[in-house]
Amino acid sequence: MRVLGLVPARGGSKGIPRKNIRMLGGKPLLQYTAEAALRARLLSRVILSTDDSEIAEVGRRCGLDVPFLRPEDLARDETPTLPVVQHALRSLEAAGESYDAVCLLQPTTPFRREADIDACITLLEESGAETVITVLPVPPEHNPHWVFFRGDDGYLRLSTGEKRLIPRRQDLPSAFHREGSVYVTRRDVIVEGNSMIGERLVGYMIDPSASVNLDRPEDWLRAEQQMRERAR
Repeated sequence: MRVLGLVPARGGSKGIPRKNIRMLGGKPLLQYTAEAALRARLLSRVILSTDDSEIAEVGRRCGLDVPFLRPEDLARDETPTLPVVQHALRSLEAAGESYDAVCLLQPTTPFRREADIDACITLLEESGAETVITVLPVPPEHNPHWVFFRGDDGYLRLSTGEKRLIPRRQDLPSAFHREGSVYVTRRDVIVEGNSMIGERLVGYMIDPSASVNLDRPEDWLRAEQQMRERAR
């Protein structure tokens, strides 16, 4: 299976300005993802998709291929991930390269391990899934069987649609939420199905200590704290 490693890193960022090349622990944020991706055994090629020439240069110094600059209309705040991935695939296919799947590696989750990348790709192959994503367990108090929505009439109803609450924590079924550090999706789902998530979706449990998503300034402080704790 040929799998494209795709690192998306646009220039604009409102929550943490220029975060993709901001220094974290003495190196640009982008470098953490580049290092893990380049060490992974099962990625056929790793490229950077960016609209920003400075980010492109940092990416090259980190060892990433930058075969194109992303169009500005695919680098706006409201631009979803799917057209960015489709653009990368179609650009490479136009140059004669073909891939069976794409492994999306966002720089804002910098602490993933190369072993997790390879494990997700292996899981995609062995399970027959269309997509594999990294997940974390949902705490019991946030389990869908204990979560309520308020209806138009003002009354609370269980998010599952059930009439009765499961009373004991021990009886709750396991629930998971997406963690965000690795998405592996088959090419046909992305291009033909126009989706990043296929119908056959499998989760790969990630180590919570290796999970941080840098979206707000306080997230950056948490990442720095995690790095200090690891260094002890």
